[in-house]
Amino acid sequence: MSNLYARLAAGFPDPATPFLHLADGATVTYGDLERRSAAFANVLRSCGVGIGDRVAVQAEKSVDMLMLYLGALRAGAVFLPLNTAYTVGELDHFLRDAEPALFVCDPAMHEAAEALAREVGVPRVETLGPGREGSLSGLADACATSFDDVARADDDLAAILYTSGTTGRSKGAMLSHDNLGSNAFMLREAWRFTAEDVLLHALPIFHTHGLFVATNIVLAAGASMIFLPRFDAGEVIARLPSATTMMGVPTFYIRLLDDPRFDQALTRHMRLFVSGSAPLSADIHREFRERTGHAILERYGMTETNMNISNPYEGERIAGTVGLPLPGVSIRIADSGTGREKPGGGDGVGGSAG
Repeated sequence: MSNLYARLAAGFPDPATPFLHLADGATVTYGDLERRSAAFANVLRSCGVGIGDRVAVQAEKSVDMLMLYLGALRAGAVFLPLNTAYTVGELDHFLRDAEPALFVCDPAMHEAAEALAREVGVPRVETLGPGREGSLSGLADACATSFDDVARADDDLAAILYTSGTTGRSKGAMLSHDNLGSNAFMLREAWRFTAEDVLLHALPIFHTHGLFVATNIVLAAGASMIFLPRFDAGEVIARLPSATTMMGVPTFYIRLLDDPRFDQALTRHMRLFVSGSAPLSADIHREFRERTGHAILERYGMTETNMNISNPYEGERIAGTVGLPLPGVSIRIADSGTGREKPGGGDGVGGSAG
C-alpha cells in the first residue's frame, strides 16, 4: 500500500534538481518540494483534517497551492480544487455536497467564505494567496518539514473534481490514488517524458489538465516545469527557448499563431506540443504545422477518468481527430439517440473533455 505521492517520490531525482522555474526567476527544487509539501501535510493535521477528509480549495495558481495538493496526498486527505470563477452562490452547492473538513480560499474572500462555511457546516476556513500570503502559508512556515506519509490503498480517494457531465448539477468525480498514478505513468511512457524535459506550464491547476496531466507527468518523469501564473502569449514566447514541451488548450495555440514572433525558428528545439480540454480545429492544426513544422498532439480525456485517447507520439497525427485508445483503455462509439454501439464508428456519444 502506498499513496500517489510516495509512488511519484520513489523516482524523484537528486534534491538539488530544479522542479519549478518561476516567472520571477526563482527556482523550486525537488528538495524544496519534499520539505514544503511535508509542511502542508503537517498543517492539515493541525487543522483537524483526518485521513479521507476533503480539503476544498478555491485559490489562485501558486507554488503553495501545488504544495498543498501534494501535502494532502501525503496526509491521506482528499484534494478538492474548485474553479476560481465560481461565485459564492455556486460554492454553496459544492461545499454542502462534499462536506470538506477545511475550505481554503483567496484572502480577498475570507469574510464571505467564513459566512458561507458557518451556513453550510464547514468547520474551518484558511486563506492562500498567490504570493505566499494567507493564513495557511503562514501556518506552513511554522511547521516541521518532514512527514511520515500515510499509506493508502490503490482504490482510496486522492481527489474529487466537480464536473457538469451531461445532465443536472455538477457532480463530484471521485479519483483514486491508482487512477491518478496509473494515468501519469502511462502518459509518461506514451509521450516519452524523461528527466531532461522542461514543460512550459501556463494552465490553471484546479482542472484535470493542469494538475493531474501536466503536473503528475512531470513528477513521474522527475522533469521540471516553467510555472507561469497564467497564459500570456508574450511571456510564453519569451519562455519557449528554455522549454522542451508545452501543454495547452486550443485558445493558447490560436493566440500564439496570432503573434508573428511565433515561428519555426522559435520552436525548432521543441519536442512536443499537446492540446486538450476542448476540440482543436483541423484548420488550426494545419496552420500550426505549416508555421512551426510541429504537428500538435491532440488527446481526449474526461474529468471522471483522466486521459483515455491520444494521437501517437510516433506516427501520423491526423488533424481534427484525438487518436487511438491509450494502453489499457478500450472505447466504444454509441448512437446518441439509442445508446447502441455503432459498429462502423462515426459520430456518437462523447463525454466532457479533460
